[in-house]
Amino acid sequence: MADFQIDDTVDITDVVCPVTFVKAKVALEELDDGQILSIRMNDGEPVQNVPRSIKEEGHQILKLIDNEDGTYDLIVKKVEDE
Repeated sequence: MADFQIDDTVDITDVVCPVTFVKAKVALEELDDGQILSIRMNDGEPVQNVPRSIKEEGHQILKLIDNEDGTYDLIVKKVEDE
């Protein structure tokens, strides 16, 4: 069982890079510090780029879940801007 509570979810399976990261970033910006966002994305370029970009923004990657249907759920904790 997961040891975190999902506060919000965003589905970016219908968009392509670089819009995938933009949508994920906007969803993160709407959360309060410490809240958890689940990002559903397609395999391939989004899985390679979105986690890296989010980490570069300073947020914490908690988990990447393979849904075994060509999509992944990326669990991210929003970290306060310094």
